[in-house]
Amino acid sequence: MRCLVVADLHYSLPQLDWLVSAAPQFDLVIFAGDALDIGSMVDFRAQIVVVKKYLALLAATTRVILCSGNHDLDERNAEGEKISRWISEVRELGIACDGDSLGIGDTMFTVCPWWDGPLVKQRLIEQLRDAAASRPQCWIWAHHAPPADSPTSWSGKRFFGDVELVQWIMRYQPSMVISGHVHQSPFVTGGSWFDRLGQSWVFNTGLQPGRPPTYIVLDLGADKAFWLAAGEAQWVDLSAPLKRPAAAIEAPPDWLTFLDRIADPSLARPRAAAG
Repeated sequence: MRCLVVADLHYSLPQLDWLVSAAPQFDLVIFAGDALDIGSMVDFRAQIVVVKKYLALLAATTRVILCSGNHDLDERNAEGEKISRWISEVRELGIACDGDSLGIGDTMFTVCPWWDGPLVKQRLIEQLRDAAASRPQCWIWAHHAPPADSPTSWSGKRFFGDVELVQWIMRYQPSMVISGHVHQSPFVTGGSWFDRLGQSWVFNTGLQPGRPPTYIVLDLGADKAFWLAAGEAQWVDLSAPLKRPAAAIEAPPDWLTFLDRIADPSLARPRAAAG
């Protein structure tokens, strides 16, 4: 199984166009949060309409997982905690989203919400506990924030990771945790796009502008993870101990090379109903 991993696209239409073009090559797309951009001049409601249309296009071609990030929160629940209501609505498209677990073959994917307070945090704790009871050997989490004190959460000046996530990882030891959130991590000294906590691999795609976005490909059948960014292409062996630096991709497989050829920015974009 091959999984295409992205995060932090922040309403970049060229990057969303690329994602729709690349998706049919994969068994699963994992979107690890921050599809929207709260700092954009585009109305938040219009962003949601447009992104939902992109998600519908993705879901028509492959399986999709989407977890919420801090930029995706659009309202408060009855207890006053921020939540992403719109992400829960993409479930009707067949997309696994916050609170879901998706089984594909012998792999289970658990989709974690961004939590803004104790009640949503408690629901996430219960979600992980319940999923752990029936976990297969390969268990992968989508969780927007990376773990604290990890190179995947290092901004170049300080760590921006989740302390609780470290505790959950060490308790349950999932196979992988897919994150984003800290845009600079793969590009700064002391940071990285990958890490390992115990037996758990941790990944953060990072963020660069332009088309295509930075992305990770998980080739689970070959036990390899590939990371591609502008001018950089690296891979790690998931069956081997943690080793730094990652190896350069010197002989990319044909399916990976194909992604670099998706460069047609003239793809028609979904149109918002307003704005």
